[in-house]
Amino acid sequence: MGSRTRGGSGSRSRLLFFPFILLLHLLSLHCPSVVVSAAGSGEPYVGVTIGTQVTNLLSPSDLASFLRAQRITRVRLYDADPRLLSALAASGVRAIVGVPNDELLALGSSPATAASWVSRRVLPFAGVNSSTPNVISAIAVGDEVPTALPSALPVLLPAINSLAAALAAANLSSIPVSTPLPFSVVLDPFPPSQAFFNQSLAKSFVAPLLAHLANTSAPLMLNLYPYYSLMQSKGVIPLDNALFRPLPPSQEMVDPNTLLHYTNVLDAMLDAVRVAVRNLNATGGASVPILVTETGWPSYGDRRAEPYATRDNADAYNSNLIKHVLEDKPGTPMAPGAGAQSSAYIYELFNEDLRPGPVSEANWGLFYGNGTPVYLLHVSGADGFLGNDTTDRTFCVAADDADLKAVQAAMDWACGPGRADCTAIQPGQACYQPDDVRSHASFAFDAYYQSQGRAAGSCYFQGAGMVTTVDPSHDSCLFPGSKLLSNSTGSGSTNTSTPTSDAEGSAIWRLRTGRDKGFFLFLRLVLSIAVVIVVDSNFWT
Repeated sequence: MGSRTRGGSGSRSRLLFFPFILLLHLLSLHCPSVVVSAAGSGEPYVGVTIGTQVTNLLSPSDLASFLRAQRITRVRLYDADPRLLSALAASGVRAIVGVPNDELLALGSSPATAASWVSRRVLPFAGVNSSTPNVISAIAVGDEVPTALPSALPVLLPAINSLAAALAAANLSSIPVSTPLPFSVVLDPFPPSQAFFNQSLAKSFVAPLLAHLANTSAPLMLNLYPYYSLMQSKGVIPLDNALFRPLPPSQEMVDPNTLLHYTNVLDAMLDAVRVAVRNLNATGGASVPILVTETGWPSYGDRRAEPYATRDNADAYNSNLIKHVLEDKPGTPMAPGAGAQSSAYIYELFNEDLRPGPVSEANWGLFYGNGTPVYLLHVSGADGFLGNDTTDRTFCVAADDADLKAVQAAMDWACGPGRADCTAIQPGQACYQPDDVRSHASFAFDAYYQSQGRAAGSCYFQGAGMVTTVDPSHDSCLFPGSKLLSNSTGSGSTNTSTPTSDAEGSAIWRLRTGRDKGFFLFLRLVLSIAVVIVVDSNFWT
């Protein structure tokens, strides 16, 4: 998929902080708003990015099934893999496709090469006729080029223009072309009212880029990471503010120049970009919508160097981000309202365990590469997005890679000393078929797991069990944790409805072979009860 960085991770000098005075107990006052619309038309949405530096990554068809099961309809890809796009075409998924940084020179120096790229990578998936579903929602040319590959910056705009021209020639000008920028192109961003673009880039690159985006109705793509803002603030920014959690009035962020209150760091970053755009005074720049092409939080990192990289914090950030965008839709203090709410892509779907660098680099995913959740988001009711991934609907099933004898022994314990109700897997009952050890054990494991209130460790079974967010119910067999039980007289009754969770392709839920499941269950328990001590100090002061 080519080289790529995230949040300026190649240099780690992605953002400088300049604290400003905290004004206490002031009422929020509205200054003249910067008029910037939400990215694209229609309602704001949340998508996910999909990297491929993953051990045992799902096949394209299994990945498409997984996205459908999780109700994910928007993804960002870092290349334009035709195999994956073909699989996504049948799943109703819309994808931002990427041009890797190492392809910029060829596309930027030759319009013919750009036209060929569009013909091979876009046309088959752009809905030009009834046999080619429209999968591609936008093209992201390069990724954080100013910091990741500054030598390619001279060819970035030509590449964007050549691809846009090729799309227009193919009657596909409705597909926007842009480039994801790092937040580090904005200097002095806190408070937002004093932000401006890096002067070495402002006139030569950012201004013509904004002009192109305005002329083609394309969004300004930005990778925004409150996690790095928190890390680099050295205690100035409270953790809760980075995680979208409410603060007491005495600790709220207030811009002293506008008197606008900021309840979270992401909105402050977005408004800093808006001010930088306004200050540049580029033609049409104020009308360009903003699209957050990456944001997220790592679930694990070096304990000393990255103390905030925990599962609890990752859960809080991503869960609250989804609620912020899909349910609250507040916009930002400078651009309030649902009409100005920026859509966002969570970085990322899978842990990319093959990525080099700090420990956290391999731990940004919502799921492991085989589809098992790294942690369980609290997103119930968020317009169905990640609808299966909630703490109210988890199940315990037999791990596919567990030894069959171990599975049998664990099932015997669950139905015996564990006192799980295993009636439904007896001959003639609803869950007797299929008549095999793993199927029966999955029911027994879930019966015990649910009877214990889904307590941590109750799905271990000496490594034979695994937690999943997919409802394993099938036909008339309803598992104890299924929400469909409320519509049934019992586990043995006939059920004509279809389970809302997509359980197809059970292999995609397999735990990674050789992973010490006991250790990670213990780690989850420890993290779930850990107390994060936040230093009670004012910030931006």
